[in-house]
Amino acid sequence: MPVFKATTGLPPFMGILLGLGLLWLVGDLVHRHKDDEAKAHLTLVSALQRIDMSAVLFFVGILLAVATLEHTGLLAAIAQWLDRAVGRQDIIVLLIGLVSAVVDNVPLVAASMGMYSLQQYPADSFLWEFLAYCAGTGGSILIIGSAAGVAAMGLEKIDFFWYVRKVSGWALLGYLAGAAVYMTQYHWLH
Repeated sequence: MPVFKATTGLPPFMGILLGLGLLWLVGDLVHRHKDDEAKAHLTLVSALQRIDMSAVLFFVGILLAVATLEHTGLLAAIAQWLDRAVGRQDIIVLLIGLVSAVVDNVPLVAASMGMYSLQQYPADSFLWEFLAYCAGTGGSILIIGSAAGVAAMGLEKIDFFWYVRKVSGWALLGYLAGAAVYMTQYHWLH
C-alpha cells in the first residue's frame, strides 16, 4: 500500500479495492474451465461469506466512537493535557503503549490520529513511527491487550493470571528494551 499511495497519490483504500478486484479476476481466470460446483468454494465470493462479521462490526464501532470523540474535541483536549502534564513526546507515546496492554491498539492508534494532526506531525515523524512500535507491542504486556491475545485465550485456554505471572514481566521488559533501542537509534541517526 505505501508503494501504491506513493506512485499514484490515491488513498490506500483504493489500492486495497484494486487488489481485491485483481484477486477476483485472477481467481476467475485460473478456475474458468471448472464447472460451477467445483469452483464454488474457490471463489472470492465464497471467501467473503466466511468473514467474521462481529469482528468487522467491533472495529467499525470503535472507529465511530473515536470519530465522535475527535469531533467533540475531547481527543485534542487530552493531547493538550498530556503535553502540559508530561511534556515529552517520547514519554507520552510510551504511556500510550502501556495503555495498549489494556485497550486494543486499533482504537488507541485511531484516537492518537485524532489527538495529533498530520500538519504538526507528518506521517514519517518520530511520533507516528514510535507510536507504531509502542501501540503494536505494548498490547503483549497483558494478554487482553490485543484481539490476537484474546483469541489465543479462547483457543489455547490460556489463563489471564497465568499469563500475568509467566509472560507479562518478560513482555514488559522486551517492550521497554525495544523502546530504548528505537529511541537510541532515532536520536543517533537524527
